[in-house]
Amino acid sequence: MLSDYELERYQRQLVLPSFGEIGQMKLLNSKVLVVGLGGLGSVVALYLTAAGVGTVGLMDNDVVSLHNLQRQTLYREDEIGQPKLDLALKTLKRLNKEVNFIPYNCFLTHENEAIVKDYDIIMDCTDNYPARYLINDACVKYNKPFIYATIGNTQGQLAVFNYKKPCATYRTLYPNEKELIKQKNDDKGVMGVLPAVIASLQVNEAVKMITNTGEVLKDTLFIIDLLTLNNMKFKLPIK
Repeated sequence: MLSDYELERYQRQLVLPSFGEIGQMKLLNSKVLVVGLGGLGSVVALYLTAAGVGTVGLMDNDVVSLHNLQRQTLYREDEIGQPKLDLALKTLKRLNKEVNFIPYNCFLTHENEAIVKDYDIIMDCTDNYPARYLINDACVKYNKPFIYATIGNTQGQLAVFNYKKPCATYRTLYPNEKELIKQKNDDKGVMGVLPAVIASLQVNEAVKMITNTGEVLKDTLFIIDLLTLNNMKFKLPIK
């Protein structure tokens, strides 16, 4: 049963159809890992915390730069040069005192990939191909779903991989790992609001998965362009 504090805090979720106290209890008992605390991760971490996800893992080993502030909403000008992980923890703990935060002052590697075993859902908030392949393979190995997102210019992509087998994975979408990793990771810019839009959709998928509400974006690639708001969905082959 929810406490009086929780009933008041989450009242706007509790009155939603097919959600109620049962849905909130599922959130409170869930564990989600956020890999990367940049543009996507800033918003993902904030809304997972606000929604009442019981345990949130936070993984990053970077510091705040001035150019981050255009889109990475967890950080401020007077925090430039400080570790993102420390700053994120400080802010998120002020947002929701009941969430259990587990910090990982590192990037995901082959040596520490077993971290994903401890979580129900993995949130891919990274910005490079090697990290995404690593997340994908770790999730396949330990049978964990992960919510993929990427942003660039004015366009964002979203998909839910490795969820309820048979299922698609990141390698279904991008099977040629060697060719992609060879590509130069040019900075093509990003509209400041874009990560907020895509990251909010990531959290929405996580909440649906945890609470068994709505229709999860399983094995489907969603693409949206903010200049036109045109969007498309592509079904991915299942192997």
